[in-house]
Amino acid sequence: MIFAVIPAFNEATRIAHVIRDAKKYAARILVVDDGSTDQTAAVSEQEGATIVRHIQNGGAGAATMTGIEAARVLGATIIITLDADGQHDPADIPLLLKPVQDGIADIVFANRFGQRNHIPFIRRVANGIGNVVTFLTTGKWVSDSQCGFKVLGPRAIQEIDLRMSGFEFCSEIVRECVQHKWRAAQIPTKVLYSEYTLAKGQSFSNGIKTALKILLRSFLR
Repeated sequence: MIFAVIPAFNEATRIAHVIRDAKKYAARILVVDDGSTDQTAAVSEQEGATIVRHIQNGGAGAATMTGIEAARVLGATIIITLDADGQHDPADIPLLLKPVQDGIADIVFANRFGQRNHIPFIRRVANGIGNVVTFLTTGKWVSDSQCGFKVLGPRAIQEIDLRMSGFEFCSEIVRECVQHKWRAAQIPTKVLYSEYTLAKGQSFSNGIKTALKILLRSFLR
């Protein structure tokens, strides 16, 4: 069964559209309400999503792992993870699903830099730093390591165990891929940036903090 896992924090104005579009490709939508103070959970429920709630905001990594664990318990065989703010185009989901469904990949990474997307320079730099740090700590190059748009196949679903609660979880997934020797694919996708998504996403300063956390954790493990 295909699940879409959508971590969400105060996305009541955006998430309905994401859920409706993801429903076209997933049998079940699981929204992790990560301590929202708005109507994110209520709106998601109205759209037919299954809701898992964090009482307090735990971060993107914590919410993603909660969603994966819940989907695993509910019998997911494939999990799509995507952001709740609408920057990922659910129309790209079939492209990401194909390598897993064809049996040639255990995990598929979306690559926002593989198409002619309009990505601000500072965002390209921040993501580039994340890619380099991820490569230095894992030995694997992923062209868009910091993107939350991914597909996990049966093996990855069973073996993944994320411990980082913030944005650094994206690099941790790459490390999981290396440690478990998952077969990986990278697929170019569209990105739908707006003033809202740019303001809410990973800033340059946050990108530096994330990189430092990744480096620190790599020495502590």
